[in-house]
Amino acid sequence: MFIFGTKGYLYQLAILTLVCGHCGNPSAHTLRKRVTKFTLFFVPLFPFSTKYTTQCTFCGAEQKITKEQAEQLQVQAASGGQPHQQQPYQS
Repeated sequence: MFIFGTKGYLYQLAILTLVCGHCGNPSAHTLRKRVTKFTLFFVPLFPFSTKYTTQCTFCGAEQKITKEQAEQLQVQAASGGQPHQQQPYQS
């Protein structure tokens, strides 16, 4: 007899100030990562689904984003909220 299933994990990666695409208000958005793992005998073994979302704290609207967009938003949050821009080469 085998006991198997799934278990979900939710990670909050960052909080950013963005303009909501649903309500149009500039408000805080939480960047979240949702990982679903396969379990055997209640022991999580490996992830088989990873999804990234942002959620508006004003209206509660949630939007799915890609992994690349999530990484870009994390860099933006780490750099103080400003988009990361490369400086031109100066000699």
